[in-house]
Amino acid sequence: MGVPLIQQFRVGSYIMRQRISRNDKYPLVLMLEPLFRCNLACVGCGKIDYENHILNKRLSVEDCFQAVDECGAPIVSIPGGEPLLHKDIKEIVEGIVARKKFVYLCTNALLLEKRLERFEPTPYLTFSVHLDGLREHHDHAVNQPGTFDRAVSAIRAAKARGFRVNVNCTLFDQMSAPEAAKFFDFCMDYLEVEGITLSPGYAYERAPDQEHFLNRRKTKELFRDIFRIGSLKRWRFSQSTLFMDFLAGNQEYHCTPWGNPTRNIFGWQKPCYLLAEGYTQSFKALMEETDWDAYGTGKYEKCANCMVHCGYEATAVADTVAHPIKALKTFLGGIETEKPMAPEISLEEQRPAQFVFEDVVKTMSERAAEAEERSNAA
Repeated sequence: MGVPLIQQFRVGSYIMRQRISRNDKYPLVLMLEPLFRCNLACVGCGKIDYENHILNKRLSVEDCFQAVDECGAPIVSIPGGEPLLHKDIKEIVEGIVARKKFVYLCTNALLLEKRLERFEPTPYLTFSVHLDGLREHHDHAVNQPGTFDRAVSAIRAAKARGFRVNVNCTLFDQMSAPEAAKFFDFCMDYLEVEGITLSPGYAYERAPDQEHFLNRRKTKELFRDIFRIGSLKRWRFSQSTLFMDFLAGNQEYHCTPWGNPTRNIFGWQKPCYLLAEGYTQSFKALMEETDWDAYGTGKYEKCANCMVHCGYEATAVADTVAHPIKALKTFLGGIETEKPMAPEISLEEQRPAQFVFEDVVKTMSERAAEAEERSNAA
């Protein structure tokens, strides 16, 4: 099972409480980025292209706990950068687990094997290891030979010590359906991980490689081809059945960016994990000041091809809770691969892209520098 029963129960109960309270905008997963620094330079990543003074910044332990408490989401994903580079990551994880939150620590696993002794196995902690396919595909994606073998070794070591391990895979257009199916079989049969988190590659505007991101039509066709080979019963995914059905073009979902809010060294990122078009200094301000209606496929050019889990998994999970019979039928009957796809969202009314990243980062860097000067002066 890709998601533990206790996690399914607590997340389901959390969503039901939100529905009873008639709250239509609530966080499901907190994306907690304690740093941007990484020990890899993946060509599809837009998270590490900063000056050194920014890459050297870290969220403190207290900052992380405040974000978790303020947000209230039942799940905390810790991406980066590479979180294992943070000197206080053990304390951060332990504090979040103590709050009975489900932690997914995202890592490229280069440091994982020698740092496993810092952590204790618990159903509340999952190491989410980045693998973008088998050796050739993964090492090409991360632009460093040998990383696949080191990640595989770390996964097996973590499993041997009793840790929950998940594989986090981003699919680009270089991978065919048979290659993806072979990789999924490897994850299930050889690595024996709890599940796979899947996402089609999203076009970060500052990523070095802009040529191999999938558009929505290619995404749907790829996943239909994949599910013609295998099934949800053959492969375990750490995502809802209806999200997988959405990737195959069978659900007409709209993005819910507030479902996965991001807190990083600059503050709370507007509007989502993938787009940085402003920051607030509190979660409350993020929810109240963000013009949510201005974003999403069909509304904004930058969102046109997005089908990424940080935008759509929360939508699918809410739909699962609201329509459990539909989700069960999809799981038992399998993902539809032959019938016409659900209607695509029209892009005719979308507003043009605004490239504000440089000004946003400059402003936040200036504020951070001023705060540091005031602190040093005090």
